[in-house]
Amino acid sequence: MHIDRCYCFQQSFADLKRIADEEGVQTVDALQEHVTFGHNCQLCHPYVRRMLRTGAVTFDRVVRAADEPPTEAAR
Repeated sequence: MHIDRCYCFQQSFADLKRIADEEGVQTVDALQEHVTFGHNCQLCHPYVRRMLRTGAVTFDRVVRAADEPPTEAAR
């Protein structure tokens, strides 16, 4: 399995990371202010949180919300 994007909006995690870096954002909510993703099924949210935390933009394993809790800024 190769997971590299928000499937509802076809936004790649690589593009989301680039935008996050350019805008200096650290949370899903803050990133959503700059680009449309994750508003439908929200299955990408744990991946985006991990991306923001680690810089990874591709995933070979399913990441669930319980695996990647919200960032401190989102609590």
